[in-house]
Formats: sequence, C-alpha cells, structure tokens
Amino acid sequence: MSDARKSDARKINPWLKAALEFGPLILFFLVFSRFRDHVVSFGGRDYSGFILATLVFIPVLVASTLALWRLTGKLAPMQLATLVLVVVFGGLSVWLNDPKFFKMKPTLIYLLFAGLLGISLALGRNWLQLVMSEALPMRAEGWRILTIRMVALFLGLALANELVWRLMSETAWVNFKTFGLPAIMVAFFVLNARLFERYALPRDQ
Repeated sequence: MSDARKSDARKINPWLKAALEFGPLILFFLVFSRFRDHVVSFGGRDYSGFILATLVFIPVLVASTLALWRLTGKLAPMQLATLVLVVVFGGLSVWLNDPKFFKMKPTLIYLLFAGLLGISLALGRNWLQLVMSEALPMRAEGWRILTIRMVALFLGLALANELVWRLMSETAWVNFKTFGLPAIMVAFFVLNARLFERYALPRDQ
C-alpha cells in the first residue's frame, strides 16, 4: 500500500466506530422490545411496535453512516448497500404499514453480495481482496478460498433469514437479526483464522 493511501485512511476510536456501526441496530432492538405489544397512532394511522422501531432505525442509520464517512473518509461497499436497502425497504414497510419489506432486506443484501462475489470469481477478479486486503493481507489463493466460503455463507444467511421471518415470530426475527446474524459473522471469521495464518503474506509485504 502506498504512503498516499496510508495517509488517506483516517483512524477513529474503535469504541466510537463500534457504537456508530452497531448503535442503530441496538436502538431498533430496544424500541421494538419496549413497544412490541403496543399500537402507536401517528398521522391518523395505527402502527405496530415493529413499524415504530423501523421508523426510528432509518434516520439513525443514515446519521451514523454519514458520521462514519465524515470521520473515516470512506465507507465499505456493504455499508453503502445496507444503507440504500434500509432506506428503500424500511421506507416501504413504514409507508405501506407492512413489516415484511424490512424483514426481506437482509435476504436481499446477502444475495446481492453472494452474487457479486460469485461474479468476481467467474471474471478472475477477486473484489473481496480489493476491499479487504488492507485488513487481511493474504496470497491470492487464500482470497479465492475465502471468497468461495463467503459466497456459501451469504447464501446460507439469506436462506436462514427467509426461514426465520416466514416461519417464526416477529420477536424471534428481531433477536435473530440483532444478535444471531452478527454472531454468525464473527464466528465465521474466527473459524477461518487458520486460513488467514496459512496464506498470510510475509510481514515485509
């Protein structure tokens, strides 16, 4: 990585970064937990606690994403895609007073990224490596293996989200989204630690 790129990368306090990334999701969970058994009237319409939590979540996510961009000078592609889909599908859920659009959003995100990673493999251009090589310096073969595994992960998460929101309660889906999905992602990278070690570049590179 060039010195210019190093200078462009602005570091922020990791606790602040975590608060901006996970704060909106935690707030969504708290609002839903508080109002899940209530009906809230607004503008002459009745809304469930889920729709109210979605209405709160959208502007808070927009604000936190903008704050991350201002503080770090960059946003990951997944952050941008998440923001767009939250605004579109969360907005549809609030506008139509129907929670299913917001519940479908994780499925679409995971299918989108599985498709993009699969296309990058087919084209011989590893886009995952371009995005994450700064954080995980590995040889090309390691990136190819990780990309294949991440395609499988995203497809599995898309299927899991569909099963949970269609077959289980609203509370179960909120718990799955708030705690289950992040835990699965963390576990995935922990389980791939040996891959990172095996294909790591020498320290001088």
